[in-house]
Amino acid sequence: MVIDYRKKVSSETGGTKLYHNLKTEMTYQNINIGRDKFYDFLRLNNLLIKKRKNYVTTTNSKHFFRKYKNLVKDHVPNRPEQLWVSDITYIKTENGHNYLAIVTDAYSKQIMGYKLTNHMRTSLCKDALAMAIKNRKYPNKKLIHHSDRGFQYCNPKYTEFAENNGIIMSMTEQYDPYENAIAERINRTLKYEYGLKRTLKNTDIAQQITEQAVNIYNNLRSHFSLDLRKPAEVHLNPNIKYKSYRKNKVNLPELAI
Repeated sequence: MVIDYRKKVSSETGGTKLYHNLKTEMTYQNINIGRDKFYDFLRLNNLLIKKRKNYVTTTNSKHFFRKYKNLVKDHVPNRPEQLWVSDITYIKTENGHNYLAIVTDAYSKQIMGYKLTNHMRTSLCKDALAMAIKNRKYPNKKLIHHSDRGFQYCNPKYTEFAENNGIIMSMTEQYDPYENAIAERINRTLKYEYGLKRTLKNTDIAQQITEQAVNIYNNLRSHFSLDLRKPAEVHLNPNIKYKSYRKNKVNLPELAI
């Protein structure tokens, strides 16, 4: 059951999520086991996941485009499509680096839009945002777009496109590991859990794996921050309290819009 689940959802699914998602099937198979015993079983069969070290991403903010104020610092969303976070990560191929731009809903953790190609031009991010806009479920609600200060996100071609679609721009103002934590966490998940960390053959293969990864991530992968529910489910049924990724659990005020 563990191996089959990891093949279907994620090779890096940890013990708590496995127990939560397999409990019904284990009961059906007359396997009566508690969570602590389940962890012992994983340990004895070398099925525990090794922890990985975090890495720091960088961005090119040395440009003369307008840099927007941070509208979301120390605030959290209370509904879907109130706050989107965007970021870029690189994917290795045998022909050189490809780049993946992602737009994620901060509340539901659903990936709303993405684009993978072999360049880092502004159109990479604009295409990802266009997909996100097309996938909106609450188009009449006010929406903030938050990103780093990379030239792609500050380029008027991008900001004007966002604002023409009724989106309010917000950007990080200094390096704070929590400011863009959602975007960076999703980048890491896609790389380490769905095969995008390894060197892929070419862009076409990378695009196929990315499409499959996003579909599994949105519809099958449970999240601790969502009370072990799936992003697509929470996006349509927003009845959870937002959980911050900050290590120090503080009660942050909700966004006003």
